[in-house]
Amino acid sequence: MAGRTKRRIFRRLVAGCACLWLSLVPMVFRVGAAVTNRLAWDTQQNRVDADVQGWSLDTVLREIAAQTGWRVFVEPGLSGRVSTRFQGLPPGEALRRLLDRLNFALLPRSNGPPQLYVFRTSLQEATQPVTEAGRAPAGTAETNRLRNEWIVRVKPGSEIEALARALGAEVVGRLEELHAYRLRFASAEAAEAARQRLLEDPAVTDVEANYAIGRPGEVQGLLGTSVGWPRIRARPPDPGGPVVVALLDTAVQSLPGSLGEFVLAPIRVVPGGQVPADVPTHGTAMAQTVLRGVEMVSGADLKVRLLPVDVYGDQPATSTFDLAVGVYRAVHEGGAHILNLSLGSEADNRFLHALLQQVSASGVLVLAAAGNEPVTTPVFPAAYPEVMAVTAGDRTGRIAPYANRGDFVDLIAPGVSVVYHQGQPFLVSGTSAATAFASGLAAGLAETRGRNPDEIRSALRVILSTPKP
Repeated sequence: MAGRTKRRIFRRLVAGCACLWLSLVPMVFRVGAAVTNRLAWDTQQNRVDADVQGWSLDTVLREIAAQTGWRVFVEPGLSGRVSTRFQGLPPGEALRRLLDRLNFALLPRSNGPPQLYVFRTSLQEATQPVTEAGRAPAGTAETNRLRNEWIVRVKPGSEIEALARALGAEVVGRLEELHAYRLRFASAEAAEAARQRLLEDPAVTDVEANYAIGRPGEVQGLLGTSVGWPRIRARPPDPGGPVVVALLDTAVQSLPGSLGEFVLAPIRVVPGGQVPADVPTHGTAMAQTVLRGVEMVSGADLKVRLLPVDVYGDQPATSTFDLAVGVYRAVHEGGAHILNLSLGSEADNRFLHALLQQVSASGVLVLAAAGNEPVTTPVFPAAYPEVMAVTAGDRTGRIAPYANRGDFVDLIAPGVSVVYHQGQPFLVSGTSAATAFASGLAAGLAETRGRNPDEIRSALRVILSTPKP
């Protein structure tokens, strides 16, 4: 009897444990789901934890891009599944575990986040950008649109202030000569509501979006270099005036030594703030790089002059409208023969394009940076037919791994330049530097061979020809 009682009690215990076990099973799987398929990238401590099972390569790369802020590029056509588990690995070792048999390269940048290239054959093949799921790629026209603004063009004699007041907008930018205005509204919703009213107004000839153009990155300090500053001298210009290269960029500081004699009084489109004292601005670096390009053609005695056009001030970005104002003033107030645009975005803007068509037709040569991503996506204003698009090359003459290689690219120029500030050397790299170098060559050609823009374009295409596919 006692034995039977013990067995009944045991069976009840087993049954109870079974019920308890069954109730715990979902809990175990829920806990497991929270731990498995996890990638944690600690950018502060430079350590990575992973417990992933069967992730697609695309998912892994999207997570890396999201958690690190890196720009990630992959060779088109690569695929596969990733299963790995580790804790506390440094980024390099973590990438080796996550990418398995694939090759990769992580390149720092002076003017943006690091870039990760994932490839099987060669780094140059990693051209497809990776973005977070559901999010537009950083730097695209959609992400850079200023949603509470419109660029509005009106008929001559129209009262823009009255029009703006009626819509609850503020006029924050003007190019009176072209009857173009930058209208800012209290919100994106208010701007959208006003758009149809603007389009229906008989005084309005065009309404389009305004876009932000990010501030170019600054430069990197060098511990030392054998490259000195340009050994050139400014000479008095000919009676017809000097060849003027306009730099539409950030502010240009005082250049070292006698180089300051090349710089004309600046045009300020956007009110300037405090310029850093200890490092060169991007505009300063471009100015010295232009002079290096001129030196390659003209020798030591130069009559070229540089016209700084500050379109950024102390703001983190300029806009397509302010850039257009800078273009107009550089040509019509500053007498520029060459425009150096070491900037760009993916935003195509009718107003800016029409203005560049006008200045190009008047004989002004325009050069612009193709962009520091290894894609074929058009970057504007470089991709406009009237503009010479410049990409960056490496020491072998091939397009640099980080540089745009689209069909719109016209020229390839050195993508690095050593510049000086307060006696210290700095390095600037990218298609910005390549564009400034090409603009310098163009100025040297204009000084030595004549100012015919078509002849200069032809000569540049010979000297700085892009590699054949």
